[in-house]
Amino acid sequence: MSGPLAILIDTTRCTGCDDCVKACKEENRLGEDVARRWKRRIDDLSSTRYTTVLQRQGNHFVRQFCRHCLEPACVSACLVGALTKTPEGPVVYDSNRCMGCRYCMTACPYGIPRYDWEKSVPFVRKCTMCQPRIQEGKKPACVEACRYDAAVFGPRADLLAEAHRRIEAEPQKYVGRVFGESEVGGTSVLYVSDIPLDFLAYRADLGDKPLPELTWAALSKVPPLVVGMTGLMAGVWWITSRRMKLAAQAEAAAAPAQGAAAPPASEHGERQQ
Repeated sequence: MSGPLAILIDTTRCTGCDDCVKACKEENRLGEDVARRWKRRIDDLSSTRYTTVLQRQGNHFVRQFCRHCLEPACVSACLVGALTKTPEGPVVYDSNRCMGCRYCMTACPYGIPRYDWEKSVPFVRKCTMCQPRIQEGKKPACVEACRYDAAVFGPRADLLAEAHRRIEAEPQKYVGRVFGESEVGGTSVLYVSDIPLDFLAYRADLGDKPLPELTWAALSKVPPLVVGMTGLMAGVWWITSRRMKLAAQAEAAAAPAQGAAAPPASEHGERQQ
């Protein structure tokens, strides 16, 4: 592997076919999307949809999913280490460590992580860039499924060079920047586009400084508070993990009872008599 890996999205090649969405759902066994009161649209990012295709300015289609920041704010905000930035590039999630505080959702500058509100044992949900597939030497499922080469997977340095090559070759076609190259320290998902991507939270005020540096600069001013909060959160994590384990055991114990066969109709009728 030559440096961290990344995905390059070229919005000019996206047709909105949703093949990437279908592949992601199948790979992660996400099931059907369900309408919820708090969702503006059924195709918003959710616990059952890690990537989605947005239609903007007429016939322009742009895919939205986790940017896998080089220095992720979500990772720095997680007090129990449930989120990790891997050397390969993806930001992955360990549900066994998560205590459900949802600080990662607040910290993310792109508003990506979602919560499993519909589950009795909820978790944070987001794209993991198909980390298991990458470890097997495969492409992420969404990239493999794209028939129009709107998504390319490879070393980040190579994709950055390719992105700049496309912009220089056709300056009239693209906005003159690579989205994700340096915002908040850079990301492992890059975009070249013929329209501005402010609706993906690429705001002018994001800056190039990694957000974890800003977070630590603030936290370091109050070390006693940091130590105290860390201890408190560790305790909450233990209690939450205990409750989640007990809930999972209760669900497992209830499953055989729910699957038990009902008594024959004749026997049931005799009992009623």
